[in-house]
Amino acid sequence: MQTILGANGQIGEELARELKRNFTSDIRVVSRKVKKINDTDTVFSADLSIKEEAIEAVKGSEIAYFTLGLPMDSDLWEKQFLDITRNVIEACKINGTKLVFFDNTYMYPQDNRVLTEETIFAPVGRKGKVRKAMAEMVLNEMKSGKLQAVICRAPEFYGPGKTQSITNTLIFNTIKENKKLKVPLKDNKLRSLIWTPDASRATALIGNTPDAFGQTWHLPIDDNRVTYKQFIALSSKIFGKELKYAVLPNFVFKIGALFNKRLKELQELLPRYKYDNLFDDSKFRKRFPDFKITTYKEGIEQIKNEQL
Repeated sequence: MQTILGANGQIGEELARELKRNFTSDIRVVSRKVKKINDTDTVFSADLSIKEEAIEAVKGSEIAYFTLGLPMDSDLWEKQFLDITRNVIEACKINGTKLVFFDNTYMYPQDNRVLTEETIFAPVGRKGKVRKAMAEMVLNEMKSGKLQAVICRAPEFYGPGKTQSITNTLIFNTIKENKKLKVPLKDNKLRSLIWTPDASRATALIGNTPDAFGQTWHLPIDDNRVTYKQFIALSSKIFGKELKYAVLPNFVFKIGALFNKRLKELQELLPRYKYDNLFDDSKFRKRFPDFKITTYKEGIEQIKNEQL
């Protein structure tokens, strides 16, 4: 059996579908308010901040995928994320379960250096520090040999369905609402964006590749990096209309943060938009050369068709 912890977010749902398509029908989906994704799924309701519930959630699993997300709230992250990670690690060790840890890039430096699996952690802000501590917890267990685990790391999302990201919020949601698009800080810096179904498909593949464990993997992106200006121009072509946009300077976010909690929580993520974001996925491409990566054109076309 393979178990998805945090199964009802976008990554967890796509992961469940991919596991069913290509690997196994014996899937347990776990969440506080859990729902089946595939008809054959086994559902298990659990609060992973409670150690005993985490142990039961993982029990009997060959592989557990950690895809849990929390709302963008630094207080909540500091109170819960480390305890949840610790509980999941202990649950996997007790049950002899392999852990596939789905991660983001918040712990990386927010500048224009090329980001590889070996890049040092230099987080900016509270959420970045939490993600650093979570990743280090998994890495330390891997090094000790007490836990079979693998880290799958993704850059910023864009995607279909209920994908949550800055790009989806400021670009695709505003297209749907027929409003003027917004770009944070700069429109001429290269972005690294991952199509969420690709992130889930790649995570399933890594989780079912025994020699991938004991390592960190950057998940695959379209290697034709684009700026937001180019990304919106491509979107305009695909949507068949000129999509006008405004570049929002930092002071707009700072003023907004005084009145809007979501904008306040966004502050620590903004520095990355001043620079080219160069996420290197060459390790994955070399190991899995047959993996089909969704191009930006294909992804945007799917979002357009979904909005029709």
